[in-house]
Amino acid sequence: MKRKLRMGMIGGGKDAFIGAIHRLAFNMDGLVEIVCGALSINPAIAKESGEALFLSPERTYLNYEEMLAKESQLPADMRMDFVTIVTPNFAHFAPAKMALQKGFNVVIEKPITFNLAEAIELKEIVEQTGLLLCLTHTYSGYPMVKQAKAMINDEVLGKIRKIWVEYPQGWLSKLSEREGNAQAAWRTDPSKSGKAGCIGDIGTHAAHLAEYITGLKITYLCADLNVMVPGRALDDDGNVLLKFNNGAAGVLMASQVAAGEENALKIRVYGEKGGLEWAQHEPNTLLVKWLDAPTQILRAGGNYGDRLSSYAVANCRTPGGHPEGYLEAFANIYRNFAVTLGAKIDGTTAPKEAADFPGVEDGIRGMAFIDTVVASGQSEVKWTEFTPIT
Repeated sequence: MKRKLRMGMIGGGKDAFIGAIHRLAFNMDGLVEIVCGALSINPAIAKESGEALFLSPERTYLNYEEMLAKESQLPADMRMDFVTIVTPNFAHFAPAKMALQKGFNVVIEKPITFNLAEAIELKEIVEQTGLLLCLTHTYSGYPMVKQAKAMINDEVLGKIRKIWVEYPQGWLSKLSEREGNAQAAWRTDPSKSGKAGCIGDIGTHAAHLAEYITGLKITYLCADLNVMVPGRALDDDGNVLLKFNNGAAGVLMASQVAAGEENALKIRVYGEKGGLEWAQHEPNTLLVKWLDAPTQILRAGGNYGDRLSSYAVANCRTPGGHPEGYLEAFANIYRNFAVTLGAKIDGTTAPKEAADFPGVEDGIRGMAFIDTVVASGQSEVKWTEFTPIT
């Protein structure tokens, strides 16, 4: 590409947390510029947010329908190349569907839609249009997560037997949704979040990480969902036993009432020859635990090409010893998507490392995971089959 990709944003105005994170991420590599937005359902906030981002008034829209309709009528050298959707769960599907039908590629927050049927319909539209859809499962953008995936793919640990993944948070330990916390309010409202709370919000991240790193697929699960804070409408805690398609067993824990925890995502994977351990609180480190040798410590660093996989090195931004975290991982998702989209526009092929970002299939599995966990939590049967329709 000899120019920046032009991006529009739906949601993510000045009163939104995640919109600012997306903007920091896509700005990091200078490959993308925001040219338009429907940034809030509140007209005043939409206009103020557009002004803050130096968008022209003509391309600061008051709703996504107007934005997608008018952008699609602009000359090819002006209209946006893709749209990022950062609205709450219930407002993902309609703008994503319309964007694809208008010919725009899509980046979308997870979970991909409000329910599984919507996710399946989006996949059908993606396949019909040939457009790209990127799902921002951020944690798959960390270099040492990609290193772990590469090592397991190369069978360094032998056959995988056991997977532990946990995501404890403590921010919903009180009934914050009734205390003016807007983020808590929509995430605990079934009409906006969907049929699951904690499991939909962070449990899907944990499940995706387990499948992404190991390359395995969940086939059965046994779930226990809990509402620990009286008066809450959706689960705020969950424990799930997992079975994988190679016979491996797993444990997934997600909780938003683990008082004192922040975003303590952690995964451990064990095979015949050894294990791996990665934690978001120390993201530059990957522990490799050998059956018959001392634990090995691998560190992220762009100068470690002699010991890390090409996927890990491609997603490192600094030499070893310089910390890279959440924003860099988020930026890696955007960069990989942007490089892939740029190559598609140019009629070339993106490097295999750039093509490694979550997409619509990951979104479908996430929605099916939510459905299956909720069904299992309500069932008297021990094991519930996990069979997403893809």
